Amino acid sequence: MSAVLVQRLGETLLFDCGEGTQRQMMRYGTGFAVHDIFFTHMHADHLLGLPGLLRTMGLQGREEPMRLYCARGEKRIVDEAVHLGVERVPFPVSIHELRPGGAVQRDGYEIVAFRTRHGRHSLGYALVEHDRLGRFDPERARELGVPEGPLFGRLHRGEAVEVDGRTVGPDEVVGPARPGRRIVYSGDTRPIDATVEHAAHADLLIHEATFAEEEADRARETEHSTAREAAVVARDAGARRLVLTHISPRYGMDPSVLEQEARAVFPGAVVARDGMEIEIPYPDADAPG
Repeated sequence: MSAVLVQRLGETLLFDCGEGTQRQMMRYGTGFAVHDIFFTHMHADHLLGLPGLLRTMGLQGREEPMRLYCARGEKRIVDEAVHLGVERVPFPVSIHELRPGGAVQRDGYEIVAFRTRHGRHSLGYALVEHDRLGRFDPERARELGVPEGPLFGRLHRGEAVEVDGRTVGPDEVVGPARPGRRIVYSGDTRPIDATVEHAAHADLLIHEATFAEEEADRARETEHSTAREAAVVARDAGARRLVLTHISPRYGMDPSVLEQEARAVFPGAVVARDGMEIEIPYPDADAPG
């Protein structure tokens, strides 16, 4: 069952909520401080964990609002899932439909929805952080006569300052803006150009890989992807890392064939496992300064 949890600077986002999601959250100690859930589509293995999760949150005394996001035209199904087995959820729940290209703005980042190919209404999502401030050069600032203290902070924030009757601009002491991180989740889909476009230079691409290459015909018929096809998407996008998910049960406890097929195209590809944690550094984490 599908569920991907992203923790960022104290915020917790959930992408899909398959049956058993709340149990896995308990098992791995993620906590339940989720305020946004993004659904890729309305198939049971991506949705049926929602009623139990909301019920557990209610029993724990939750009062904070929950925001749910889905493709345009699917609000009624999400609403039915919210109220499945309960008359009333004891905290506010809002449901928002997204069009392909629509974005949810948050402090320091945005979630962008894009159209995928899996049934009538299916979406993928790209979490895109805003650019960060460039690196501040304190030595250069001192050379220009700027005293340490509040003026350093003002320059780093992009403000010009006055020093001994002279204006010092931020462009003199601050480097170019640094890119934030990009995480892309395909949901269920065929390999498509839209995923390549949104995953361009992504720090992490989480792409479905339901089948091995020997089942390529089956993948096309059911609008899924093979591991090799997912790897081609990652390679063409220039993604830094690839995690394969939504693996067919037929591969049981040994999905090594999927990893091998993917790694022939994209070295380092890995198959997701329950409880897997991935730390995503900033793109310039290894840069000096």
